Amino acid sequence: MSTTIRPELSDKNKYWIDRHRYYELKHFCMQYDIWKQAYDSLDSLVRMNYEGLRVKSSNISNPVERCADSRAYYYERMMMVEKAAKETDSFFADYILKAVTTGISYEKLLVQTGIPCCKDKYYELYRRFFWILNRIRN
Repeated sequence: MSTTIRPELSDKNKYWIDRHRYYELKHFCMQYDIWKQAYDSLDSLVRMNYEGLRVKSSNISNPVERCADSRAYYYERMMMVEKAAKETDSFFADYILKAVTTGISYEKLLVQTGIPCCKDKYYELYRRFFWILNRIRN
């Protein structure tokens, strides 16, 4: 039987955030792979040759500019999550990033990656990550 992290800590815990804010941040992180895929796919669009492309429209558009804006949007969000992971603990940043973006438990992370820490240490880092991300996103 796996242990699931409680969505709400005691308000006396140093990493306390509201339960609903925690879920918001958790779902924000779960979009990381979608952002990464969109960011990478937009890279190929920026490299396309738009010279012969003509679209009848009353407003002027710049597809390269739109792609660049979209890439900046996705990049900013990915960097928020990565920065919070690095700020949490530089050694465990990759483990934390994998866990928060895929939603896997400590046990699965231990089997998949061999994370070199105990469950208590991991969940303390996990809570600290969301506390830091909450601060970054405000």
